[in-house]
Amino acid sequence: MTPAETTAAADALLASRLRNAQPVLWTNPARQAQPGPALQARGTTISLDDTKAAAGRLARFAGLLAEVFPELAASGGVVESPLLNAAALQPALGLAAGQGRLFIKADHSLPVAGSIKARGGMHEVLEFAEQCALRHGLVQPRGDYRALNTPEARAVLGRYQVAVGSTGNLGLSIGVVASALGFQATVHMSADAKEWKKDRLRQRGVQVVEHAGDYERAVAAGRAEAAADPQCHFVDDEQSFSLLLGYSAAALHLQRQLAKQGVAVDAEHPLIVYLPCGVGGAPAGITFGLRLLLGPHVHCFFAEPVQSPCFMVQMMAGQGEHPSVYDWGLTNRTEADGLAVPRASLLAAELMWPLLSGVFTVADDTLFAQLVQVLDALGERIEPSAAAGFSGPAMLTGTTAGQAWLHRSGVGAVLPQATHLVWTTGGLLVPDAQYQGFVQRGRAVIAAQV
Repeated sequence: MTPAETTAAADALLASRLRNAQPVLWTNPARQAQPGPALQARGTTISLDDTKAAAGRLARFAGLLAEVFPELAASGGVVESPLLNAAALQPALGLAAGQGRLFIKADHSLPVAGSIKARGGMHEVLEFAEQCALRHGLVQPRGDYRALNTPEARAVLGRYQVAVGSTGNLGLSIGVVASALGFQATVHMSADAKEWKKDRLRQRGVQVVEHAGDYERAVAAGRAEAAADPQCHFVDDEQSFSLLLGYSAAALHLQRQLAKQGVAVDAEHPLIVYLPCGVGGAPAGITFGLRLLLGPHVHCFFAEPVQSPCFMVQMMAGQGEHPSVYDWGLTNRTEADGLAVPRASLLAAELMWPLLSGVFTVADDTLFAQLVQVLDALGERIEPSAAAGFSGPAMLTGTTAGQAWLHRSGVGAVLPQATHLVWTTGGLLVPDAQYQGFVQRGRAVIAAQV
Protein backbone atom coordinates (compact mmCIF):
# COMPACT_ATOMS: atom_id res chain seq x y z
CA MET A 1 0.00 0.00 0.00
CA THR A 2 1.02 3.59 -0.53
CA PRO A 3 1.63 5.77 2.57
CA ALA A 4 -1.74 7.44 1.98
CA GLU A 5 -3.50 4.08 1.79
CA THR A 6 -1.75 2.90 4.96
CA THR A 7 -2.87 6.02 6.80
CA ALA A 8 -6.45 5.66 5.56
CA ALA A 9 -6.56 2.02 6.67
CA ALA A 10 -5.24 2.94 10.13
CA ASP A 11 -7.82 5.73 10.45
CA ALA A 12 -10.63 3.37 9.44
CA LEU A 13 -9.51 0.77 12.00
CA LEU A 14 -9.31 3.40 14.74
CA ALA A 15 -12.82 4.65 13.92
CA SER A 16 -14.20 1.11 13.94
CA ARG A 17 -12.65 0.28 17.29
CA LEU A 18 -13.79 3.60 18.73
CA ARG A 19 -17.41 2.96 17.72
CA ASN A 20 -17.21 -0.53 19.24
CA ALA A 21 -15.94 0.83 22.58
CA GLN A 22 -12.57 -0.90 22.27
CA PRO A 23 -9.36 0.67 23.59
CA VAL A 24 -7.64 2.81 20.96
CA LEU A 25 -4.82 5.34 20.65
CA TRP A 26 -5.08 8.51 18.54
CA THR A 27 -1.99 10.64 18.01
CA ASN A 28 -2.07 14.33 17.15
CA PRO A 29 -0.67 15.28 13.72
CA ALA A 30 -0.88 18.99 14.56
CA ARG A 31 1.39 18.94 17.62
CA GLN A 32 4.12 21.57 17.46
CA ALA A 33 7.51 21.08 19.08
CA GLN A 34 7.85 24.82 19.69
CA PRO A 35 4.38 26.41 19.81
CA GLY A 36 5.59 29.83 20.96
CA PRO A 37 5.60 31.70 24.30
CA ALA A 38 1.86 32.51 24.21
CA LEU A 39 -1.19 30.70 22.87
CA GLN A 40 -4.67 31.81 21.93
CA ALA A 41 -7.93 30.03 22.64
CA ARG A 42 -11.47 31.35 22.26
CA GLY A 43 -10.09 34.81 21.44
CA THR A 44 -7.93 35.10 24.58
CA THR A 45 -4.13 34.92 24.70
CA ILE A 46 -2.43 33.26 27.66
CA SER A 47 1.20 32.60 28.50
CA LEU A 48 3.40 31.23 31.24
CA ASP A 49 3.06 34.61 32.97
CA ASP A 50 -0.60 33.80 33.56
CA THR A 51 0.39 30.46 35.09
CA LYS A 52 2.80 32.24 37.41
CA ALA A 53 0.08 34.74 38.34
CA ALA A 54 -2.21 31.86 39.33
CA ALA A 55 0.56 30.36 41.46
CA GLY A 56 1.07 33.77 43.07
CA ARG A 57 -2.62 34.01 43.96
CA LEU A 58 -2.55 30.58 45.60
CA ALA A 59 0.50 31.70 47.60
CA ARG A 60 -1.25 34.90 48.77
CA PHE A 61 -4.11 32.85 50.17
CA ALA A 62 -1.92 30.21 51.82
CA GLY A 63 -2.08 31.79 55.28
CA LEU A 64 -5.87 31.96 55.17
CA LEU A 65 -6.18 28.40 53.87
CA ALA A 66 -3.98 27.11 56.70
CA GLU A 67 -6.41 28.68 59.17
CA VAL A 68 -9.62 27.58 57.46
CA PHE A 69 -8.55 23.99 56.74
CA PRO A 70 -6.78 22.18 59.62
CA GLU A 71 -5.37 19.60 57.18
CA LEU A 72 -3.32 22.41 55.58
CA ALA A 73 -1.73 23.67 58.80
CA ALA A 74 1.39 21.52 58.43
CA SER A 75 2.03 22.71 54.85
CA GLY A 76 1.36 26.36 55.65
CA GLY A 77 -1.67 26.40 53.35
CA VAL A 78 0.10 24.91 50.34
CA VAL A 79 -2.05 22.40 48.44
CA GLU A 80 0.32 19.98 46.72
CA SER A 81 0.87 16.27 46.14
CA PRO A 82 3.99 14.09 46.21
CA LEU A 83 5.86 12.71 43.21
CA LEU A 84 6.13 8.97 43.79
CA ASN A 85 8.72 6.61 42.35
CA ALA A 86 6.56 3.74 41.04
CA ALA A 87 9.22 1.27 39.89
CA ALA A 88 7.49 -1.46 41.92
CA LEU A 89 4.39 -1.09 39.72
CA GLN A 90 6.19 -1.46 36.38
CA PRO A 91 6.01 -5.27 36.13
CA ALA A 92 2.23 -5.25 36.61
CA LEU A 93 1.85 -2.65 33.85
CA GLY A 94 4.17 -4.51 31.48
CA LEU A 95 6.68 -1.67 31.40
CA ALA A 96 10.11 -3.26 31.11
CA ALA A 97 13.17 -1.74 32.75
CA GLY A 98 14.56 -0.89 29.32
CA GLN A 99 11.47 1.15 28.46
CA GLY A 100 11.93 3.96 30.97
CA ARG A 101 11.15 4.82 34.58
CA LEU A 102 7.66 5.15 36.08
CA PHE A 103 6.50 7.89 38.46
CA ILE A 104 3.11 8.93 39.81
CA LYS A 105 2.02 12.52 40.42
CA ALA A 106 -0.24 11.66 43.34
CA ASP A 107 -3.12 14.12 43.06
CA HIS A 108 -5.36 11.40 44.49
CA SER A 109 -3.93 12.47 47.85
CA LEU A 110 -4.46 16.24 47.49
CA PRO A 111 -5.87 17.60 50.76
CA VAL A 112 -9.18 19.47 51.16
CA ALA A 113 -10.92 18.16 48.03
CA GLY A 114 -9.17 14.81 47.65
CA SER A 115 -8.63 15.15 43.91
CA ILE A 116 -6.95 17.08 41.13
CA LYS A 117 -9.95 19.44 41.17
CA ALA A 118 -8.53 21.02 44.32
CA ARG A 119 -6.16 22.86 41.98
CA GLY A 120 -8.36 24.63 39.46
CA GLY A 121 -11.47 24.68 41.63
CA MET A 122 -9.69 26.25 44.57
CA HIS A 123 -7.97 28.80 42.35
CA GLU A 124 -11.20 30.04 40.77
CA VAL A 125 -12.99 30.37 44.12
CA LEU A 126 -9.99 32.25 45.52
CA GLU A 127 -9.85 34.55 42.51
CA PHE A 128 -13.54 35.42 42.98
CA ALA A 129 -12.99 35.88 46.73
CA GLU A 130 -10.07 38.19 46.02
CA GLN A 131 -12.19 40.31 43.68
CA CYS A 132 -15.00 40.57 46.23
CA ALA A 133 -12.61 41.29 49.10
CA LEU A 134 -10.80 44.07 47.25
CA ARG A 135 -14.10 45.58 46.05
CA HIS A 136 -15.41 45.78 49.63
CA GLY A 137 -12.10 46.83 51.19
CA LEU A 138 -11.79 43.67 53.25
CA VAL A 139 -8.12 43.32 52.34
CA GLN A 140 -5.46 45.48 50.75
CA PRO A 141 -3.78 44.42 47.48
CA ARG A 142 -1.24 41.74 48.35
CA GLY A 143 -1.97 42.24 52.03
CA ASP A 144 -2.70 39.65 54.71
CA TYR A 145 -5.62 37.60 53.43
CA ARG A 146 -6.15 36.03 56.83
CA ALA A 147 -8.34 39.11 57.41
CA LEU A 148 -11.03 37.20 55.51
CA ASN A 149 -11.31 34.70 58.36
CA THR A 150 -13.51 36.97 60.48
CA PRO A 151 -17.28 37.06 61.04
CA GLU A 152 -17.41 40.50 59.40
CA ALA A 153 -15.65 39.36 56.23
CA ARG A 154 -17.66 36.16 56.03
CA ALA A 155 -20.87 38.16 56.32
CA VAL A 156 -19.86 40.20 53.28
CA LEU A 157 -18.82 37.16 51.23
CA GLY A 158 -22.04 35.47 52.31
CA ARG A 159 -23.98 37.89 50.13
CA TYR A 160 -22.53 36.12 47.11
CA GLN A 161 -23.15 32.67 45.69
CA VAL A 162 -20.67 30.35 43.97
CA ALA A 163 -22.24 27.69 41.74
CA VAL A 164 -20.93 24.89 39.53
CA GLY A 165 -22.16 21.97 37.44
CA SER A 166 -20.31 18.71 38.10
CA THR A 167 -20.27 14.93 38.01
CA GLY A 168 -18.50 14.90 41.35
CA ASN A 169 -14.92 15.96 42.07
CA LEU A 170 -15.09 19.53 40.77
CA GLY A 171 -18.31 19.99 42.72
CA LEU A 172 -16.56 18.75 45.87
CA SER A 173 -13.70 21.19 45.35
CA ILE A 174 -15.85 24.23 44.60
CA GLY A 175 -18.44 23.49 47.26
CA VAL A 176 -16.02 22.78 50.09
CA VAL A 177 -13.76 25.78 49.44
CA ALA A 178 -16.59 28.25 48.73
CA SER A 179 -18.54 27.32 51.86
CA ALA A 180 -15.39 27.43 54.00
CA LEU A 181 -14.83 31.06 52.95
CA GLY A 182 -18.41 32.02 53.74
CA PHE A 183 -19.96 32.03 50.26
CA GLN A 184 -23.33 30.47 49.57
CA ALA A 185 -22.41 27.37 47.57
CA THR A 186 -24.54 25.43 45.09
CA VAL A 187 -23.48 22.36 43.13
CA HIS A 188 -25.59 21.10 40.22
CA MET A 189 -24.86 17.37 39.94
CA SER A 190 -25.69 14.96 37.15
CA ALA A 191 -27.36 11.59 37.60
CA ASP A 192 -24.04 9.71 37.41
CA ALA A 193 -22.50 11.55 40.37
CA LYS A 194 -21.75 9.27 43.32
CA GLU A 195 -24.07 9.48 46.34
CA TRP A 196 -21.21 9.78 48.83
CA LYS A 197 -19.99 12.93 47.09
CA LYS A 198 -23.44 14.50 47.37
CA ASP A 199 -23.58 13.55 51.05
CA ARG A 200 -20.18 15.05 51.76
CA LEU A 201 -21.20 18.34 50.18
CA ARG A 202 -24.43 18.52 52.16
CA GLN A 203 -22.48 17.90 55.36
CA ARG A 204 -20.45 21.02 54.53
CA GLY A 205 -23.59 23.13 54.15
CA VAL A 206 -23.51 23.09 50.36
CA GLN A 207 -26.80 23.06 48.43
CA VAL A 208 -26.84 20.09 46.04
CA VAL A 209 -29.23 20.30 43.10
CA GLU A 210 -29.69 16.92 41.39
CA HIS A 211 -30.45 16.60 37.67
CA ALA A 212 -31.78 13.55 35.86
CA GLY A 213 -29.56 14.11 32.81
CA ASP A 214 -25.82 13.83 32.22
CA TYR A 215 -22.95 16.23 32.95
CA GLU A 216 -23.80 18.46 30.00
CA ARG A 217 -27.35 19.06 31.27
CA ALA A 218 -26.22 19.73 34.83
CA VAL A 219 -23.79 22.38 33.60
CA ALA A 220 -26.41 23.98 31.36
CA ALA A 221 -28.92 24.16 34.22
CA GLY A 222 -26.37 25.69 36.58
CA ARG A 223 -25.21 28.18 34.00
CA ALA A 224 -28.79 29.32 33.29
CA GLU A 225 -29.65 29.74 36.96
CA ALA A 226 -26.49 31.72 37.68
CA ALA A 227 -27.10 34.03 34.72
CA ALA A 228 -30.29 35.22 36.39
CA ASP A 229 -28.52 36.18 39.65
CA PRO A 230 -26.00 39.08 39.54
CA GLN A 231 -24.62 38.00 42.93
CA CYS A 232 -23.80 34.50 41.65
CA HIS A 233 -20.47 33.44 40.19
CA PHE A 234 -20.73 30.34 38.02
CA VAL A 235 -17.63 28.17 37.70
CA ASP A 236 -17.87 26.99 34.10
CA ASP A 237 -15.77 23.86 33.64
CA GLU A 238 -16.16 24.12 29.85
CA GLN A 239 -15.15 27.78 29.43
CA SER A 240 -13.11 28.94 32.42
CA PHE A 241 -9.60 30.32 32.01
CA SER A 242 -9.34 30.70 35.81
CA LEU A 243 -9.84 26.96 36.32
CA LEU A 244 -7.43 26.09 33.54
CA LEU A 245 -4.68 28.39 34.85
CA GLY A 246 -5.15 27.05 38.38
CA TYR A 247 -4.41 23.58 37.05
CA SER A 248 -1.44 24.87 35.06
CA ALA A 249 0.28 26.11 38.23
CA ALA A 250 1.00 22.46 39.07
CA ALA A 251 3.75 22.53 36.44
CA LEU A 252 5.85 24.91 38.52
CA HIS A 253 5.85 22.60 41.53
CA LEU A 254 6.41 19.49 39.43
CA GLN A 255 9.49 21.08 37.86
CA ARG A 256 11.02 21.40 41.33
CA GLN A 257 10.00 17.84 42.27
CA LEU A 258 11.57 16.38 39.14
CA ALA A 259 14.81 18.27 39.78
CA LYS A 260 14.88 17.06 43.39
CA GLN A 261 14.59 13.44 42.22
CA GLY A 262 17.26 13.91 39.57
CA VAL A 263 14.88 13.60 36.62
CA ALA A 264 16.08 15.50 33.56
CA VAL A 265 13.75 16.57 30.75
CA ASP A 266 15.54 17.03 27.45
CA ALA A 267 16.04 15.39 24.05
CA GLU A 268 17.81 12.41 25.61
CA HIS A 269 15.38 12.15 28.53
CA PRO A 270 11.79 12.75 27.34
CA LEU A 271 8.94 13.09 29.83
CA ILE A 272 5.73 11.26 28.87
CA VAL A 273 2.69 12.30 30.92
CA TYR A 274 -0.62 10.41 31.08
CA LEU A 275 -3.63 12.42 32.29
CA PRO A 276 -7.23 11.26 32.90
CA CYS A 277 -9.64 13.46 30.95
CA GLY A 278 -13.29 14.40 31.42
CA VAL A 279 -14.38 17.66 29.79
CA GLY A 280 -10.68 18.52 29.39
CA GLY A 281 -9.99 21.55 31.57
CA ALA A 282 -7.74 19.92 34.16
CA PRO A 283 -5.48 17.92 31.81
CA ALA A 284 -5.38 20.82 29.34
CA GLY A 285 -4.27 23.24 32.04
CA ILE A 286 -1.54 20.89 33.23
CA THR A 287 -0.41 20.19 29.67
CA PHE A 288 -0.29 23.92 28.93
CA GLY A 289 1.88 24.58 31.97
CA LEU A 290 4.22 21.65 31.34
CA ARG A 291 4.72 22.32 27.66
CA LEU A 292 5.43 26.04 28.09
CA LEU A 293 7.63 25.49 31.13
CA LEU A 294 9.60 22.36 30.17
CA GLY A 295 9.56 22.58 26.37
CA PRO A 296 9.25 20.23 23.40
CA HIS A 297 10.44 17.06 25.13
CA VAL A 298 7.27 16.78 27.24
CA HIS A 299 4.67 14.54 25.59
CA CYS A 300 1.18 14.58 27.12
CA PHE A 301 -1.51 11.97 26.48
CA PHE A 302 -5.09 12.14 27.72
CA ALA A 303 -6.87 9.00 28.96
CA GLU A 304 -10.64 8.51 28.58
CA PRO A 305 -13.19 5.70 29.16
CA VAL A 306 -14.12 3.73 26.03
CA GLN A 307 -17.74 4.93 26.33
CA SER A 308 -16.85 8.58 26.99
CA PRO A 309 -14.00 9.59 24.65
CA CYS A 310 -15.26 13.15 24.19
CA PHE A 311 -11.80 14.71 23.83
CA MET A 312 -10.65 12.15 21.31
CA VAL A 313 -13.66 12.65 19.05
CA GLN A 314 -13.27 16.43 19.37
CA MET A 315 -9.60 16.35 18.37
CA MET A 316 -10.33 13.97 15.50
CA ALA A 317 -13.09 16.27 14.22
CA GLY A 318 -10.87 19.35 14.30
CA GLN A 319 -11.70 22.98 14.89
CA GLY A 320 -15.11 24.23 13.84
CA GLU A 321 -16.88 21.03 14.94
CA HIS A 322 -18.26 20.03 18.35
CA PRO A 323 -19.22 16.34 18.26
CA SER A 324 -20.68 14.28 21.08
CA VAL A 325 -19.83 10.71 22.01
CA TYR A 326 -23.50 9.95 21.35
CA ASP A 327 -22.84 10.79 17.69
CA TRP A 328 -20.50 7.78 17.65
CA GLY A 329 -23.12 5.43 19.06
CA LEU A 330 -21.50 5.39 22.51
CA THR A 331 -23.37 5.49 25.81
CA ASN A 332 -21.29 7.87 27.98
CA ARG A 333 -21.72 5.34 30.79
CA THR A 334 -18.69 4.57 32.91
CA GLU A 335 -17.78 3.84 36.52
CA ALA A 336 -15.22 6.64 36.17
CA ASP A 337 -17.88 9.20 37.07
CA GLY A 338 -15.62 12.24 36.76
CA LEU A 339 -14.82 11.26 33.18
CA ALA A 340 -18.43 10.69 32.07
CA VAL A 341 -18.66 13.68 29.74
CA PRO A 342 -20.32 13.55 26.29
CA ARG A 343 -18.80 16.67 24.74
CA ALA A 344 -15.36 18.26 25.23
CA SER A 345 -14.54 21.81 26.25
CA LEU A 346 -13.84 23.82 23.09
CA LEU A 347 -11.52 26.05 25.11
CA ALA A 348 -9.42 23.07 26.15
CA ALA A 349 -9.48 21.49 22.68
CA GLU A 350 -8.40 24.67 20.91
CA LEU A 351 -5.56 25.18 23.37
CA MET A 352 -4.43 21.55 23.02
CA TRP A 353 -4.31 21.50 19.23
CA PRO A 354 -0.58 22.45 19.05
CA LEU A 355 0.40 20.96 22.44
CA LEU A 356 -1.12 17.52 22.91
CA SER A 357 0.59 14.34 21.75
CA GLY A 358 -2.46 12.08 21.78
CA VAL A 359 -5.50 10.52 23.45
CA PHE A 360 -6.18 6.89 24.34
CA THR A 361 -9.19 5.04 25.75
CA VAL A 362 -9.49 2.41 28.46
CA ALA A 363 -12.20 -0.08 29.46
CA ASP A 364 -13.81 0.10 32.89
CA ASP A 365 -12.61 -3.39 33.84
CA THR A 366 -9.05 -2.25 33.23
CA LEU A 367 -9.58 0.74 35.55
CA PHE A 368 -10.55 -1.58 38.40
CA ALA A 369 -7.73 -4.03 37.72
CA GLN A 370 -5.12 -1.28 37.70
CA LEU A 371 -6.63 0.28 40.84
CA VAL A 372 -5.81 -3.03 42.56
CA GLN A 373 -2.34 -3.20 41.00
CA VAL A 374 -1.57 0.27 42.38
CA LEU A 375 -2.78 -0.79 45.82
CA ASP A 376 -0.77 -4.02 45.83
CA ALA A 377 2.46 -2.53 44.49
CA LEU A 378 2.47 0.83 46.26
CA GLY A 379 -0.24 0.83 48.93
CA GLU A 380 -1.91 3.84 47.30
CA ARG A 381 -5.73 4.16 47.24
CA ILE A 382 -7.15 5.64 44.06
CA GLU A 383 -10.64 5.77 42.57
CA PRO A 384 -11.46 4.25 39.14
CA SER A 385 -11.15 7.50 37.18
CA ALA A 386 -7.69 8.06 38.67
CA ALA A 387 -6.53 4.75 37.21
CA ALA A 388 -7.12 5.79 33.60
CA GLY A 389 -3.57 6.91 32.91
CA PHE A 390 -1.92 3.62 33.89
CA SER A 391 -2.76 2.08 30.52
CA GLY A 392 -0.68 4.73 28.78
CA PRO A 393 2.79 3.12 28.81
CA ALA A 394 1.44 -0.16 27.35
CA MET A 395 -0.49 1.80 24.72
CA LEU A 396 2.78 3.28 23.49
CA THR A 397 5.03 0.25 23.79
CA GLY A 398 2.59 -2.57 23.03
CA THR A 399 0.36 -1.39 20.17
CA THR A 400 1.01 -0.73 16.50
CA ALA A 401 -0.20 2.86 16.80
CA GLY A 402 1.95 3.46 19.86
CA GLN A 403 5.08 2.00 18.30
CA ALA A 404 4.51 4.09 15.19
CA TRP A 405 4.31 7.22 17.36
CA LEU A 406 7.48 6.27 19.23
CA HIS A 407 9.27 5.97 15.89
CA ARG A 408 7.89 9.20 14.37
CA SER A 409 8.49 11.29 17.48
CA GLY A 410 12.02 10.02 18.02
CA VAL A 411 11.11 8.97 21.57
CA GLY A 412 11.60 5.31 20.70
CA ALA A 413 15.33 5.85 20.15
CA VAL A 414 15.78 7.12 23.72
CA LEU A 415 12.98 5.17 25.44
CA PRO A 416 15.29 3.54 28.03
CA GLN A 417 16.05 7.04 29.39
CA ALA A 418 12.43 8.23 29.28
CA THR A 419 10.30 9.10 32.31
CA HIS A 420 6.67 7.92 32.30
CA LEU A 421 4.52 10.03 34.63
CA VAL A 422 0.97 8.91 35.43
CA TRP A 423 -1.11 11.73 36.93
CA THR A 424 -3.76 10.42 39.31
CA THR A 425 -6.89 12.42 40.03
CA GLY A 426 -8.88 11.25 43.05
CA GLY A 427 -9.22 8.73 45.85
CA LEU A 428 -8.39 10.27 49.23
CA LEU A 429 -11.99 10.90 50.27
CA VAL A 430 -13.62 7.72 48.92
CA PRO A 431 -15.50 6.01 51.80
CA ASP A 432 -13.93 2.72 52.86
CA ALA A 433 -16.95 0.59 51.99
CA GLN A 434 -17.05 2.07 48.50
CA TYR A 435 -13.32 1.56 48.05
CA GLN A 436 -13.48 -2.07 49.14
CA GLY A 437 -16.14 -2.59 46.46
CA PHE A 438 -13.68 -1.21 43.90
CA VAL A 439 -11.01 -3.62 45.13
CA GLN A 440 -13.33 -6.64 44.98
CA ARG A 441 -14.31 -5.85 41.40
CA GLY A 442 -10.68 -5.31 40.43
CA ARG A 443 -9.57 -8.62 41.94
CA ALA A 444 -12.41 -10.41 40.10
CA VAL A 445 -11.24 -8.88 36.81
CA ILE A 446 -7.65 -9.96 37.46
CA ALA A 447 -8.73 -13.49 38.43
CA ALA A 448 -10.75 -13.82 35.22
CA GLN A 449 -7.67 -12.88 33.17
CA VAL A 450 -5.48 -15.63 34.65
